[in-house]
Amino acid sequence: MAAPGQWEMEKGIPLSRPAHLLRDVPLPAAVVFESPLTHNLAWMQRFADEHGAKLAPHGKTTMAPALFKRQIEAGAWGITLATAVQTVTAHAHGIERVLMANQLVGHPNMALVADAIEAGMEYYCVVDDADNVRDLGAFFADRNLTLNVLIELGVDGGRCGCRNTEQVDVLVAEIADQPALSLVGIEGYEGMIAGGDEVVAVRAYGERLVETVCTLRASGVLQREAPIVTASGSKWFDLIAETFDRAELREHYTPVLRPGCYVAHDHRLYAGAMEAIKARDLTLEGELRPALEVFAYVQSLPEPGLAIIALGKRDIGHEPDLPLPLRRYPRGAEGSEWVDVSSWRTTHIMDQHTFLEIPENADIAVGDVMAFGTSHPCLTFDKWRRVLCVDESLEVTDVMTTYF
Repeated sequence: MAAPGQWEMEKGIPLSRPAHLLRDVPLPAAVVFESPLTHNLAWMQRFADEHGAKLAPHGKTTMAPALFKRQIEAGAWGITLATAVQTVTAHAHGIERVLMANQLVGHPNMALVADAIEAGMEYYCVVDDADNVRDLGAFFADRNLTLNVLIELGVDGGRCGCRNTEQVDVLVAEIADQPALSLVGIEGYEGMIAGGDEVVAVRAYGERLVETVCTLRASGVLQREAPIVTASGSKWFDLIAETFDRAELREHYTPVLRPGCYVAHDHRLYAGAMEAIKARDLTLEGELRPALEVFAYVQSLPEPGLAIIALGKRDIGHEPDLPLPLRRYPRGAEGSEWVDVSSWRTTHIMDQHTFLEIPENADIAVGDVMAFGTSHPCLTFDKWRRVLCVDESLEVTDVMTTYF
């Protein structure tokens, strides 16, 4: 946490005293509320623990090492990332175990990872292609290093990953021919499953992952005492956790869940997913809470029924949903003085402007501050190099740097 007098805001403006969001911070600004953040960290870790699984949150959501560290401190097994650059960034900020849920392709990327492994990082990546396996094997043999790999299982029409057992068998044989590679488990991603009964399809995919890792373990090709089986994005983590939650896996395997958006949650996309999860499990206690918002000024009131907000695509995610109006703070207001405007509607967004449909007699003025919620938090975090952490009174408690 930064000390008073050491604040560094998004535009590089230093503040000489502890900052209040509405009084001291140039807007727009991306904000994470401390209370729901703390709640979400504990909630998801408890969920994983209760299902006998490890948690490796996907760090690409925030790319904020301060949040990675808090996830690890809350009990996470490691951090999931998507690229070699993300991986070495996390390691440079103290993250010792990374599961890269992607193929490691290209010698410059391999070199980054090899350097981090030599520096002590425990690293895992996935493979789905024989040429890539041979390339990895040769590269890491030249570096006198062992690379942990997991075979990725995909779905027809989806993203990466082997589509069938025959492809898995080919990869197993190729990996066995590469002394520098250690086959340690099976990886998948259920988020590409769509159409039909998705719940049934996700459960079946989870079963396929489990069956595959069990078959490979029985054949003796896995080079780890407790092989890894891993999946789970932020929408279906309950179904994957249920599929992995069996005595055999708890005793002889390392089940790993990888949701990322839970740390900030959101106000629409994953809020809806949370409602569906609670409907599937009526015994589930509590729920994730939205922590991420973006604050901006009312810029113009050019005609009745329309407000223009100084907020745009450069500042906030706008898909699959436009920014969601939440609260209005009158000019000069403190954090406790606000009005619910969730019935108002965003109609259009440009690079630096958001069009807000408002009642014609709305009590609103230029200079008021608007708080907006998001749908899919990943697409807002990547707009910012500094994200503010605030308490319920909107006092800034920390400034978190992102590395996109």
